[in-house]
Amino acid sequence: MAGGVFMDESGHGRDHDQGGVTAFVVVTCIVAAMGGLLFGYDIGISGGVTSMDEFLKRFFPDVLRGMQKETGRETEYCRYDNELLTLFTSSLYLAALFASFLASTITRLFGRRVSMIIGSLAFLFGALLNGFAISLEMLIIGRLFLGVGVGFANQSVPLYLSEMAPAKIRGALNIGFQLAITIGILAANLVNYVTPKLKNGIGWRVSLGLAGVPPVMMLVGCFFLPETPNSILERGNKEKSKEMLQKIRGTMEVEHEFNDLCNASEAAKKVKHPWTKIAQARYRPQLIFCTFIPFFQQLTGINVIMFYAPVLFRTIGFGNDASLISAVITGLVNVLATLVSIYSVDKFGRRALFFGGGIQMILTQIAVGSMIGWRFGVKGEGTLSLVDADIILALVCLYVAGFAWSWGPLGWLVPSEICPLEIRSAGQSLNVSVNMFFTFLIGQFFLTMLCHMKFGLFYFFAFMVLIMTIFIYFLLPETKGVPIEDMGRVWKEHRYWGKYSNIDDGDDDVDDAAYSFSR
Repeated sequence: MAGGVFMDESGHGRDHDQGGVTAFVVVTCIVAAMGGLLFGYDIGISGGVTSMDEFLKRFFPDVLRGMQKETGRETEYCRYDNELLTLFTSSLYLAALFASFLASTITRLFGRRVSMIIGSLAFLFGALLNGFAISLEMLIIGRLFLGVGVGFANQSVPLYLSEMAPAKIRGALNIGFQLAITIGILAANLVNYVTPKLKNGIGWRVSLGLAGVPPVMMLVGCFFLPETPNSILERGNKEKSKEMLQKIRGTMEVEHEFNDLCNASEAAKKVKHPWTKIAQARYRPQLIFCTFIPFFQQLTGINVIMFYAPVLFRTIGFGNDASLISAVITGLVNVLATLVSIYSVDKFGRRALFFGGGIQMILTQIAVGSMIGWRFGVKGEGTLSLVDADIILALVCLYVAGFAWSWGPLGWLVPSEICPLEIRSAGQSLNVSVNMFFTFLIGQFFLTMLCHMKFGLFYFFAFMVLIMTIFIYFLLPETKGVPIEDMGRVWKEHRYWGKYSNIDDGDDDVDDAAYSFSR
């Protein structure tokens, strides 16, 4: 394979790069990627809010009293350890897990755009409930609605981006979703830095209520978004699908790509139960990667930083203002490093970014754990000098940068591009649900893990990053520049996964239609 041209077995090339990168497709992908703002803002806002005294006084007074006592807790590592407090953060992701299964069906039957609209409305309602919350129950219900919004948006947006983008820049456009996530996190960190200074203790309400801005932006954008050619064809309108493909590619010459879409669509129509289909041996690579990539992505420990950055920085000795501005700095690094990924993912490939980011995260996690252990020990009794604080902040920024140009965007990109159309909605739903389940676990139990594992928690995450980097090295083929409907060839030629591509699952008609164009 060279560039975007694939060679069939007779040696004839098939050009999938017909047409150029049109302004139309770039604009639609930018609008769709705003769905990442929903997810990002919520990731960034919760840690700052849970460190605000007025918020704790109203909803979690026991935590505030425990913080103000000089005695009564085992170590400084345990100062925020409260299951209800972590439930405020983690409940969203449990709701997103279940919503992603419903979103899979709606995305397949009614299109990607409809799922985005549902996600926007659910997230907006949740933001309003949180901003006006007068009880813990109202607060948690609002978080659950936010989770429904995240589940629908995370299901539909990466699919939309992968299907709209031409193969040669699919990685960059898809990572627009991750860039929007990082911008949302940064915006939340900036909001959290300003709102504690507001009078009458309403800062936490403003922080939570402003979560309604991203879904309004996305909702307005959705009314101007077209459906993807894949989705239009999947629902039976062949002529309209071809017209849309011609429009987004900027040329009338789209026969090769459209024929591939038609073949994939014919295969998809014969699949009545995508969840049963993805479990078949032929789709073992897609099942493995749609499960293990989101699993490993959460075990990098990134959400330790993204959820609880202000809490973490206060735990290890930063003052309140210093902890919030440190979270802003890490959020800015997150955005800038994601831009590096956008530039390099289609230039150097997915595997190179996975390896480089993995090594960077391993080294910095070990360094952060060692620094905290050296200064605080097992009992958490110690202080940080200004130099110590600067070193820890620099190491955390290097860690965030490593994630932001590797596992962050690639965790959404790779699962969204590797599945054939007949299992694509199921594969993306699996990706989202596994991601949300382990995000829930990290969000719910991190503060307890920090209390018991102390600085050793960072060594644990470094070990997990080592395992997942080895996993990628041996099992993930390069998908850079491969047309999304021609991905079957990648698995067929892989030294390990190739043995699965020719397994007969007893559904020959579907298998022949699905793979005839990649043979």
